[in-house]
Amino acid sequence: MSNAASNAAEDRADDGLGTDPLLQGLDPTQRSAVTSDGAPLAILAGAGSGKTRVLTRRIAWRASQQSLDPRHVLAVTFTRKAASEMRSRLRDLGLRDVGVTGTFHAIAYAQLRQRWDERGIRPPELLDRKIGFVARLLPRGKSTLPLDATAELEWVAARALTADTYPAAAAKAGRTPPVDMPQMVDLIATYAEEKRKRRMVDFDDLLALCVRDLTADPEYAAAIQWRHRHLFVDEFQDINPLQYKLLSAWLGDRSDLCVVGDPNQAIYAWNGADASHLLWFKDRFPTAEIVQLGHNYRSTPEIVAAGHAVLPSNARSADPPETHRAEGPAPTIRSFASDAAEAAGIARAVRDAHAPGSSWGQQAVLVRTNSQTVLIAAALTKSGVPHRVRGGANLIDQAEVKELIAILRGQTTLLRERIEDVRTEVLASAPSGDDPSAADLDRHANREALLRMASDHADASPEAKADDFVAWLYATARSEGLEAASDAVEILTFHAAKGLEWRTVHLAGLERGFVPISYADTPAELAEERRLLHVALTRAEHALHLSWANERTFGERTGKRTRSPYLDVLDPNTPTVAIDQPDKARQGLGSVKSRLKDTLPVDDPLYEALVEWRRVEANEQEMPAYIIFNNKTLAAIVNQRPSSTRALLAVSGIGPAKVERYGDAILRIVSDAK
Repeated sequence: MSNAASNAAEDRADDGLGTDPLLQGLDPTQRSAVTSDGAPLAILAGAGSGKTRVLTRRIAWRASQQSLDPRHVLAVTFTRKAASEMRSRLRDLGLRDVGVTGTFHAIAYAQLRQRWDERGIRPPELLDRKIGFVARLLPRGKSTLPLDATAELEWVAARALTADTYPAAAAKAGRTPPVDMPQMVDLIATYAEEKRKRRMVDFDDLLALCVRDLTADPEYAAAIQWRHRHLFVDEFQDINPLQYKLLSAWLGDRSDLCVVGDPNQAIYAWNGADASHLLWFKDRFPTAEIVQLGHNYRSTPEIVAAGHAVLPSNARSADPPETHRAEGPAPTIRSFASDAAEAAGIARAVRDAHAPGSSWGQQAVLVRTNSQTVLIAAALTKSGVPHRVRGGANLIDQAEVKELIAILRGQTTLLRERIEDVRTEVLASAPSGDDPSAADLDRHANREALLRMASDHADASPEAKADDFVAWLYATARSEGLEAASDAVEILTFHAAKGLEWRTVHLAGLERGFVPISYADTPAELAEERRLLHVALTRAEHALHLSWANERTFGERTGKRTRSPYLDVLDPNTPTVAIDQPDKARQGLGSVKSRLKDTLPVDDPLYEALVEWRRVEANEQEMPAYIIFNNKTLAAIVNQRPSSTRALLAVSGIGPAKVERYGDAILRIVSDAK
């Protein structure tokens, strides 16, 4: 998953105005974001727009202009990988002594640990097996899964709720607790009390404790705010209320804040994230400046257009972002007789797309739910395609990594003093010879990953002890996942794919019930499902293959499926041509067209009004008329004459996407024709 092509495209985008090396290779919108005097500043950065480049260059630019002391930078990310990449890029830009870069949890943990040490307080134990801990607190005889209960507790923590405030907040958010409401309230209180009795804290407690210390001790808050004078936050659309409280405590009454985010990639509301902090940034900071990046450097024009088309209409600009890649193949949409046939078809497509000498890791298969991964993994295994299900092979479970962890476990010396022992072991066990095996290379990559994590942890927390890192490592592995390295096709969910990219992406199971997910029924939930599909589509750089199954088996039950209504904007003709019968399908499409000529209600005034409306709409949007509605769909509207949104959704060829965009106009035309 190389960014070389994207970076090269960005470099070519320079319009020649930038004379400073830090501004070279930036397009006008990127340059504006880097050099802006805005404080606070919000940078709206869509998929593939080069946000990490902009964020790191802004830090370096301000340092070069002496409007920022890099030693007092606090840069917050949402993943270890993003933090590590940011540190690496800042070093490449000549900044060797940057303050703190890390995740909310890592930074909060480092601050708490230092404060406990200064006060002679024995640190509480970090809870790394939360699900098992919660399982023991659940009522006996209940069928509730501990995972569901744990997820709800994490939502409670993310929203900074208590047992007393949870019921009203849950009702407002339309959440159904995994147990009866009184039992859920009791579980919230019991979970907090059990942790207190055992002197244990979970990841979310780290943030809450940090907020408590900063708000309760003005002198301590002033010292932290002096240390962290320049705040930068990545993926700001994903921030939750608890994280926002901590950010506000770090910021205090100052304005030196720069956030980067994309409202169209806000896909974690179900987990407590609140994109309103980005959407209403100027309400919170009236003097703030907003800069929007306007280019996509990752994907071909065809993929950019597809990702743009599926966005909610109220969040979609008139035109898709400008792309600097050459034209590529159009996204393909394929239907299969069954889910097993779809999995086999994807395996064939993956093999076909694998060029000799290329990496398997340049491809990924994305699905909406984890349950969909099993059939696809089995099909890839049968086809001899190396693959990895994200969340499957965990880094800390690998034998070679366990050997390195053993060097650090139980050591109370500083981590930075023990890293050399780990580095020595990594170098000594490096593959030798001219042609090491793939397994040896993978094992070495795993060792190097552990070494890098230890080095990054020591950089972020110079006072951390070796055993502190081991505890942190296991807690992180449980909550975030640490994937073992290998050259393999990745199988992962839409959510897990966020922030990643591949040359070729296969999207499976694009069916109603998965996309959108069956339990999404409010306008907000359906809008998030559209944004989630947008994220999945825009992971692809060059080729995008979409598929769905006419039948799918759940347990011992097989049921009929229909394709996702969100595909309507990508392929307005329904049903999708079945790939297993191409010749018959082509003949059938021709015969359908000929039959339609004889059956269209061409003399009906309503049909004429719909055709005229479609013509005007197509001209305004500069697109073919059939993209809006084909003739068959217009005929169905005439025959059924829907008078409500629900009735309009029952018309063949019309899904939520079309209703959202054109529903009011259609219903008005039908009403006027009566």
